[in-house]
Amino acid sequence: MATAKEPDQQDSQALVVDSNATSRSILVAQLREYGVTKVVQCSRVRDARNRLEHTVFDYVLCEQYFTESNHSGQTLLDDLRRAQLLPFSTVFFMVTAEASYAAVAEAAESALDGYLLKPFTPSALFERLSLARMRKVHLKPIFDAIEQNDFETAASLCVERFETRKPYWLYAARIGTELLLRLGRHAEARTLFEAVIAARALPWAKLGVARAQIESGQASKAITTLQGLIGEDSSFADAYDVLGRAQVELGQFTEAIETYRIAAELTPDSVVRLQKLGMMSYYMGERATATRVLARAAVLGLDSKLFDCQSLVLLTFAYFADNDRKGIERCMADFARLLERHENTNSPRILRFVEVSRTLQLIQQRQFSQAVAAVKLMAQEINESTFDFEAACNLGSLLAVLATTSIDMDEGMVWIRALGMRYANTRGLSELMANACNVYPPYAESVRECLQHINKTAEMAMARSLSGDPAGAVRSLIRHGRESLNSKLVDLSQQVLLRHRDRIEEADSLQKDIDALRACCGTAPTRAILGQDSERHPGGVVIRTRSAPTEGDSARARADMATAPAPEALEDDAGSDPLDAFRLRPN
Repeated sequence: MATAKEPDQQDSQALVVDSNATSRSILVAQLREYGVTKVVQCSRVRDARNRLEHTVFDYVLCEQYFTESNHSGQTLLDDLRRAQLLPFSTVFFMVTAEASYAAVAEAAESALDGYLLKPFTPSALFERLSLARMRKVHLKPIFDAIEQNDFETAASLCVERFETRKPYWLYAARIGTELLLRLGRHAEARTLFEAVIAARALPWAKLGVARAQIESGQASKAITTLQGLIGEDSSFADAYDVLGRAQVELGQFTEAIETYRIAAELTPDSVVRLQKLGMMSYYMGERATATRVLARAAVLGLDSKLFDCQSLVLLTFAYFADNDRKGIERCMADFARLLERHENTNSPRILRFVEVSRTLQLIQQRQFSQAVAAVKLMAQEINESTFDFEAACNLGSLLAVLATTSIDMDEGMVWIRALGMRYANTRGLSELMANACNVYPPYAESVRECLQHINKTAEMAMARSLSGDPAGAVRSLIRHGRESLNSKLVDLSQQVLLRHRDRIEEADSLQKDIDALRACCGTAPTRAILGQDSERHPGGVVIRTRSAPTEGDSARARADMATAPAPEALEDDAGSDPLDAFRLRPN
């Protein structure tokens, strides 16, 4: 036993998750014999999720099935990984008595360190833990670089380990692809994913190709890749997550809702997947499904970091549509709990959600004058840099609800058009906002018209640039961008300026105008998403650091903009690889 033991277990921590008290006691005793100094026990998935959200453990041993609660350890792992709550350094083992399931799960590459098949001896446990820990030791330079937010160095170390086939080269490749995607080097990530597939055809690598395709603006190709992957393994839940994302981005909402439905059926207690299905159901008008699914998500995950408060807003809208007074009251009570939990952070996002839901309650109670006053107050923020796409959809939904009542708001269409013009960047974004307003068709149609107007404005500016007047094109885009606060027009003006800078005398002055306008526009999504999804990557390995994000992201984004394709040729680059610098040596 001593030879298999990890040499240094001082100050190590472990978490044991099992509903059976006897099994927990046995595992705790074995871990202490192994040398783990602190062992925490949980009997429920909900408690384990809370522990893992706030504490970094060296080892996690989790039972696969919790028969009494109908939960599963696999879903817990999946949710934690996708929400960036499980760091590389943690050794995560699933404990199960079903060898057949373990074999299938291992083949599906679920990103855990392994399965412990009951019954197992202490020596077998020690050996498995030590081997898993040894992998962490070999990859420590990579983890250290990630902890320092030095993703460039970490990515280089991963690629070097993969190319030279050093120990754990395949896992290093998996980390490397995540880093390259995070750095925005999508073509390089795709090349590495494809090299992994050539070496060993693994589901996660194929899924990675699809993710890289989406990130590089090739959502249609990603759908083809994902459909082939699902054809090989129809139970690969992560593939449905990514497929749904691609479909939403392209505005294929009918297909997306069916995709999310399958994913939720495969993992019925996944808080994240329930929320995706519930949100898509709401926007597609399937109120009964939205109410049922979002209510279940709230029950399972309200106290979890995995819970997106936008789900509670849409649940309030769904209860309002059903004239369910008690349902709305429950939502308000849940918001009160959330506010109490976030009282020290004073989250503007949650406060905004509360105001939307409270206004719905006022309308349901027919306190129209107070509701109108609240809506007018919200509308004053439309041009603020902090007013994001999510807030725009919620305000649009509120305005649509008011328009279906006997209240006549003359400003309603003006506000809807302002929202539409600001966020009509892609068909997916435009359709998502239009669907948010679908209870009042004139508003939904107005949002769709805004996309046509923005596209026409962009086309006219590009035609002007092609005709030899790039400075005029930049000025036109800045002017329309200032009027609409549309980030697509601002980004396009930046691209034209960077491409033709040598031919534009007032380039420095125009650059200052663009920088000032970008600050006014705030952060706008480049593609349609459901809820707050920017850090969740189905199929990927978690990149979690202990330090706060740096400000390098914005600088890197600007550098990427400088090397972006010319605006005159913003087409799918399927036939080329613009980043030729990264090439893997032949296997």
